Amino acid sequence: MATTPVTEHNGPSTPPGAPATERERKRLHTKLKLATQIGQGIDGYIIGGIGLAMGAITDDLHLTSVEQGLVGAAPLIGIFVGGPLFGRLADRFGRRPVFLIDMVIFLVGSVLQFFVVDGPQLFLIRLVMGVAIGGEYAIGAPLLSEYAGRRGRGRLLASLEISWYLGYALATVVGALFTSVDGGWRWSLASSAVIALVCVALRGGIPESARWLLSQGRRDEAEALIEKYGIEVDVAAELDERDEVRQDGFRALFSRQHIRSTVFASVFWAALVLPYFAIGTFWTDVFEALHMGDNAVAALLVYSFTAVAGVTAGCLVVERIGRRKLLIPPFWITAGCLALVAVWPSSTPVIVVGFLFFIFLNAASSALTAVYPLEVFPTSLRTTGVGFATAMSRVGAAIGTFLLPMGLDHFGAEFVLLVGAGVLVVGAVVSQFLAPETTDLDLARAARTAREGA
Repeated sequence: MATTPVTEHNGPSTPPGAPATERERKRLHTKLKLATQIGQGIDGYIIGGIGLAMGAITDDLHLTSVEQGLVGAAPLIGIFVGGPLFGRLADRFGRRPVFLIDMVIFLVGSVLQFFVVDGPQLFLIRLVMGVAIGGEYAIGAPLLSEYAGRRGRGRLLASLEISWYLGYALATVVGALFTSVDGGWRWSLASSAVIALVCVALRGGIPESARWLLSQGRRDEAEALIEKYGIEVDVAAELDERDEVRQDGFRALFSRQHIRSTVFASVFWAALVLPYFAIGTFWTDVFEALHMGDNAVAALLVYSFTAVAGVTAGCLVVERIGRRKLLIPPFWITAGCLALVAVWPSSTPVIVVGFLFFIFLNAASSALTAVYPLEVFPTSLRTTGVGFATAMSRVGAAIGTFLLPMGLDHFGAEFVLLVGAGVLVVGAVVSQFLAPETTDLDLARAARTAREGA
């Protein structure tokens, strides 16, 4: 069984050559980690930036409640297309080109937001940016996972979610700074261009994945990379996986081999993010419905930074307690928190404590959205599977974000919160039966464990 290590080249493949120096190896790993983390951060920044800007956008562009819902949901709808599309492209043509092109789309979309003149334009631009976000989920973390060793992989990948929440929180701070500026929402939304530009520069020299090369039968190129850069890859296990996976593409996700992984990754992810996105996007409206509108801005800042603390905690414990324990108990507890606020909406302490526990634990479990989906699919299907799971997760989130303002208008905050609690219960039940324990397993062996239901 060959186990070896990988890293840098400036094209689709790297020919054999002298091993890279330790400094070159560290530089590549640092560059790849930064390029991936900043990509995750810009995802959170783009989605979080709409929260405080929505009121000013509504006034300036004269949005109806339906247009509000569409603008809020646009990135989530785009993710539905971008995740599967970019995931399939990355499995078919390689990780490297998709990793770069995706960030260029962010850069262009960020700038165009500044110049919109009506709701439909903003919706379309944010829809395309959502396609890029879906692409980022499908390619960023999977590429990083394919360079990571089995020990500490969970913590490394979970740290990407810290970047996401930091991006979300930073967007909230920037939005708050621009709330008193005439047309400040334009500067707030367009500011993501600065982050995208830095990320494009970082991604220019990232090499191809050795695991992907093995999945394509390009063993000589893969082993040259492995030898040159010292990346931990179980070559024999990867080749065994390639022989066992009898088909690729979207149809393979629904085969007997992979349907278990597809259902689990899609449902647990959707159940985690639906309440968070829906409530976060219309936080001010939710607080006003709970008669706490005067505290909405301060509460949103607390909400954002509590989430950062939660996902950091999840990152720190994911290797110690294992994947299942970080996922299943928090599902039940957060469902109880939302239900408690729903049935006791007149108590300020209950609202504050209930939301804080919900945010903290939901974010802690969300660290696994950058871990589990990458571990339950084999290399030849990894980005396709992650892309599809991303899309399914955002279908629910987009529906929730679109319907939430209408739900508040017609049924009230209590009903909306009970629906959110119900979604979390569904996630808990599905995870109880389908979530594998993949801690400390090589990626190829983790995928086999998930497939066999071990």
